[in-house]
Amino acid sequence: MAEISAVADHKPYVADETRMAEFTPKAVIVGAMFGLIFGASTVYLALKAGLTVSASIPIAVLSISLLKKLGGSTILENNIVQTIGSAGESIAAGVVFTLPGFLFLAIDPQTRTSVGAPYFSYWTIFTLALLGGMLGASPPRRSTPPSRRSTWASATSSGRASPACWSRAA
Repeated sequence: MAEISAVADHKPYVADETRMAEFTPKAVIVGAMFGLIFGASTVYLALKAGLTVSASIPIAVLSISLLKKLGGSTILENNIVQTIGSAGESIAAGVVFTLPGFLFLAIDPQTRTSVGAPYFSYWTIFTLALLGGMLGASPPRRSTPPSRRSTWASATSSGRASPACWSRAA
């Protein structure tokens, strides 16, 4: 019952009828850049230490600063940058923890080579990671009802960090 009341009382930071820039080339390029940078650092950390950290909040904060230097942006553009950058970092973590499992595939007794060796080409791995990222992309905010929005700690904190930083940056 409390959940229904919370949904009814929900007031979004940006109203649905508001029209402002959201999915722009600048946001996509900056998000992809952050995805590559944080993805590479995630792979390094995962291979070196065996764990990763979420880059969602640092990307959310850094995107505000960088987009302000690039001529300004809207909070929705910052959200796109954070989403794309965080997705890139998450895909890198998924790849780095999944693909080493293929190394432990059985060895063909006749050729003494790994059965999984043909699957280790760069382009195969890149294509699979890219398709997985596109298929796993979150739906646009206008099509996600408030009752279905995430209550996970990381999503909640990065969702609160953007408006807080945005109001200070403006």
